[in-house]
Amino acid sequence: MKAEIINIGDELLIGQVVNTNASWMAAELNKAGIKTVRISAIADDKEDIVQALNQASQRADIILVSGGLGPTKDDITKKTLAEYFDSGFYFHEPTYQQIKKIFEARKIPLTETNRQQAEIPEKCIPLKNKNGTAPGMWFEKGGKVFVSMPGVPFELKPMMSEQVIPKLQQKFNLGIIYHKTIMTTGIVESVLAEKIEAWENSLPANIKLAYLPQPGIVRLRLSASGKDRKKLEKEVEKYCMRLKTIIPEAVFGYDDITLEEVVGKLLAVQNKTVSTAESCTGGYISHLITSIAGSSAYFKGGVISYSNEIKIKQLGVSPEVLEQNGAVSKETVEAMALGVKERFGTTCSVAVSGIAGPTGGTPEKPVGTVWIAVAYNDGIISELFHFGEHRGRNIRRSALAALNMLRLKLSGGVPPENCI
Repeated sequence: MKAEIINIGDELLIGQVVNTNASWMAAELNKAGIKTVRISAIADDKEDIVQALNQASQRADIILVSGGLGPTKDDITKKTLAEYFDSGFYFHEPTYQQIKKIFEARKIPLTETNRQQAEIPEKCIPLKNKNGTAPGMWFEKGGKVFVSMPGVPFELKPMMSEQVIPKLQQKFNLGIIYHKTIMTTGIVESVLAEKIEAWENSLPANIKLAYLPQPGIVRLRLSASGKDRKKLEKEVEKYCMRLKTIIPEAVFGYDDITLEEVVGKLLAVQNKTVSTAESCTGGYISHLITSIAGSSAYFKGGVISYSNEIKIKQLGVSPEVLEQNGAVSKETVEAMALGVKERFGTTCSVAVSGIAGPTGGTPEKPVGTVWIAVAYNDGIISELFHFGEHRGRNIRRSALAALNMLRLKLSGGVPPENCI
């Protein structure tokens, strides 16, 4: 089944209100096995509403409308829908009693305007609004279902979850859409696509792959459709395991898990501790680590050594090393990692030094040049990265690269089982 979502309200079009209803509604439809084919936001305008309904009915089986059901003159959705379905109005006593109950509880006088909200189109099935005064409306025409709901999320969400979705499931023989997201890092999208091309081509017709890149991370979402959920889950899991054998170093977890969560789990399971020495990331690595509840068990602290003076005084970096190699170098970042590990007494440490930009680069070390080191009890590893020219993305990518180097050292590239 295909659905289209129409969100009504001038406030959405001028940026006064963020359209959170759309993403939430699409997610709920997806859970029910209904594919959303389009989402649109339109003005409180009769012609726009009619046009949107006409176009949506050509594309979708289910049209969900939110907004424009309030008691004021600018809310015209109910009247427009009545005209669209060539319907008169009638007074719906249960809705009136619900409105009356709400106003009495709030000790607010009930006006004629509020009473008129109980007048609903004759050709609709009313949907009870437990948290507000505007009832929802369910219409059917030409084999299509049209549902109008309030735009206030507090009112829309329970109406859709408790009434609309169950009615849709009862009316249509809905299939199942199952998603599994594979979290990868350390490989840019284009290179990743080449590495897994054969695997992607082997996917059956009922399993689709989507690339969802962001700085430092590429999410691979598998979407499977069918009738048997357990069968779909098993089939998707098989392809996930195959992918892990192709890019074991890149896959760090599944679904909503973050890289900092995976690193935290590894440190906790292995009873190890970590400290940080940060220059260009300015404490961002420490922030990510400590954003995880329980991180005090494995994170001891860090030094933001933004200046060479702090690198020397707090981390014990030799002035000669800085003079001969510069702050952004293998020698300096390794000295930073060893220095913070020794001073904090941790089993491992992470150090970063680079040129975040937009200024400070040279022909030899352009903006985006970053050295990262990970020290541990039996040695140290370091790696040079070139991230680009955008300061914010450089900081984010540097932090994720540092966490990934630590993850690979702790796990050998295999995420702990409780990350799956």
